[in-house]
Amino acid sequence: MLAGLGLVLSGWSSAQHAMHSQRADITGIAAKTETIPNDDSVLDSAPDKLLFAFPTQVRLVKLTLRNEHRDWVDISFRYDPDAAETFAWDLPQLPQATYYTADWAILSENDQLVRGSFSFAFGPDAELPSVTKEAEEMLMQMRHGDPSIRQVASPQTQIIIDRDPPKYDPPFTIDLKDQRLNTDQSNK
Repeated sequence: MLAGLGLVLSGWSSAQHAMHSQRADITGIAAKTETIPNDDSVLDSAPDKLLFAFPTQVRLVKLTLRNEHRDWVDISFRYDPDAAETFAWDLPQLPQATYYTADWAILSENDQLVRGSFSFAFGPDAELPSVTKEAEEMLMQMRHGDPSIRQVASPQTQIIIDRDPPKYDPPFTIDLKDQRLNTDQSNK
């Protein structure tokens, strides 16, 4: 099965020839699924195909491609009810982007829905998508704070009235003498 898939790939750079297994799921299908481009790969140039090799016959029910801004790329995916072990999907000319993410979903032989995704980047200045995603996450945490923190305690402030002369800790300032003078003058 993979030998035939390898023939389709002639002309791709050596980085594109390596296959990648997806994350494990309860069915085990995603763990045994091989994709080209690899997950978290950096390619010399934009791929012209997405390739999938599943361990059993499946029906590909979803295939989307998005850039780092989550903008969809029209790849003209249409559901085909025929089951297969390998799928090759032609891609349009991809514009330069920080990275792309392909999301897929299949129905297994017993109609269980299995999902997976993989990301890739290309070009001379491209970085691993995982590095870019981690930097984006850190930036979001710096901007919006740690999502695990539910409440931030306000700073303690004390108002001490029995002090001669009275003093008030910031951020409160009360000037009672000025208020009394202003009210006395406005009544006249």
